[in-house]
Amino acid sequence: MATFKELTSADKKTAASFLNQLVDVIQEDISGSNTRKTYQVFVTGGIGPGVTSSLFQTVFDQDFSLQTANPVFDLTVGIFSGSAEVGDSLTGIDSTGKVLFASSSLMMREKISNYRQFAQLLLGNADSQFAAPFSNFTAESDAIDNGMFVCFKRLFSRDMIKRESFAMRFFTSASHTPGSPEGGASWASVESQRPNLIQTSESGSMIFTDVGASSNQETAFGGQVGNIVNSSNTADTVGLMFYEQGIGVFDLKKIMSGSQHVSGVISAMNDKNPQSIGFGRTVIGSAAEGKSSNAFAKFIPDLMVSASMDNIIDHLASCRFSSGSNTAITFQNLTNINSTLIFCRATADEFNYSSNPTYVDGSTNKIRVIEVGQESTQKAFCFITTVGLYDANDNLLAVAKLSRPVEKNNEKDITIRVRLDF
Repeated sequence: MATFKELTSADKKTAASFLNQLVDVIQEDISGSNTRKTYQVFVTGGIGPGVTSSLFQTVFDQDFSLQTANPVFDLTVGIFSGSAEVGDSLTGIDSTGKVLFASSSLMMREKISNYRQFAQLLLGNADSQFAAPFSNFTAESDAIDNGMFVCFKRLFSRDMIKRESFAMRFFTSASHTPGSPEGGASWASVESQRPNLIQTSESGSMIFTDVGASSNQETAFGGQVGNIVNSSNTADTVGLMFYEQGIGVFDLKKIMSGSQHVSGVISAMNDKNPQSIGFGRTVIGSAAEGKSSNAFAKFIPDLMVSASMDNIIDHLASCRFSSGSNTAITFQNLTNINSTLIFCRATADEFNYSSNPTYVDGSTNKIRVIEVGQESTQKAFCFITTVGLYDANDNLLAVAKLSRPVEKNNEKDITIRVRLDF
């Protein structure tokens, strides 16, 4: 009774294929407070109650307190150590080489460290600077001093992001509903008196995409890289996409109006309670007398230097991506599939019997599927339902189930293809 057959090299083949999956991230997932998780591990000392902040925030596809929630991407920011923002706020360097900043410059070392970590991972050198376009930048303005980093999780980016499939809807203007200026001030005295730091943007949306990346394929230390451009003007390069790492690097000076006036409340090294906003906080960008020490503050450099990383990320997530059910980010992932194809062949004379003990009548020792008196004309047959793969020591390694039983008799040659994907 033949139940085993040795496989030869001719019965085994290897193959490679890929699978694409469309990923959509809606605005509400990014802007929502219950779908964006903070990790407040940074705490200042010194003046006031101190400032607590995250170094990054994670966006989930639903309420992150639910067990079914999946993390989609991490969002953070960083500043290049040789930028004007660092140089203008630097107060000195101590004996150990640590850079020093004024108390009004919050988390500058952490912002610099963030940038350096991404430069080490993606460019191979922590002291390197990102630039967009990646390799053919010609102007100083192409260098990325203030970066926004979007790191997609493995569940969604898989083996890499497919070229020319990425698009992001982003609001360049921190706009808000019209209103009257505070304190009777004229609109000419300041762009806006109404806080626009965490208020949802309503205009100035742009689409940033990696269109054209397939025709100009480049490689960095971190793998394949492509330029992210303004969809309405593809000559305007605003960032980089590192496809294999699943990381997008964006120049904040290009994707938002950095020179726009900023107004609102931010965390600060403050032991006073200005305008009853609470200790450890301060007002930025208010022209009303006594409200702010920097009445005409801008998003860059003032917010990037003075605000905590949570303040900056909250602004980007809740304001610049806006709020609603529209798509904010979309791309296709690429999953590489390596397969081993095993062809299990049964010739006409093979596997026409069953090893099941009930296949034979125990009392007469006759095959049950052959009717009594028809032994000379009727042949044995069986139905194949399962294929087992064994090693050289007859240890069962894998089991393949057929979708339906297949009849096998002496008039049929059958080949069953088993596919192992990994």
